[in-house]
Amino acid sequence: MSEEEKNESHSQKENKKALQQELKEYKEKYLRLLADAENSRKRLQKEKQETIRFAIENTISDFLPALDNFENALKFSEQASEEVQQWATGFTMILSQFRDVLHNNGIIPFYTKGNMFDPHEHEAMEIVETSEHPDGTILEEFAKGYKSGNRTLRAARVKVAKSPVSPQENNQLDETKRGNNNE
Repeated sequence: MSEEEKNESHSQKENKKALQQELKEYKEKYLRLLADAENSRKRLQKEKQETIRFAIENTISDFLPALDNFENALKFSEQASEEVQQWATGFTMILSQFRDVLHNNGIIPFYTKGNMFDPHEHEAMEIVETSEHPDGTILEEFAKGYKSGNRTLRAARVKVAKSPVSPQENNQLDETKRGNNNE
């Protein structure tokens, strides 16, 4: 084999290696772009689902006060006439359907009486000084709270216990206030 043929063969091998390397790079770029496109598709799908979920939750949140009023009205039907109680039975069935809609959309009420106050889940409507219950205990629930997963849709409106201030602590508070007023 002549020198020229050897050089040409060597050059062809180098070209083949360069082409294989270029093909490998294009294949890697293609696979990365394919993965990016798939990730974007999944992210957009997740964002769409979250947007729909938030829209449903916001719409249902608008109905919660009406649902509360419905439940409260049905509580009074027990003391009403027999005819009203028969009507109330039908309305109770409708209320059950509303609760099913909430449940089917992942929205659940949470009950708070006897639990400790949590500002993420409760809204204190009233604070009562008492020594019968530990500080921060929920004594009464005025309106149920609702959650969707871990997200609080509506905080429960509650009455909270507070430890009474002892006369000694009260005197100390008065002295502190007087000291601040003299400055």
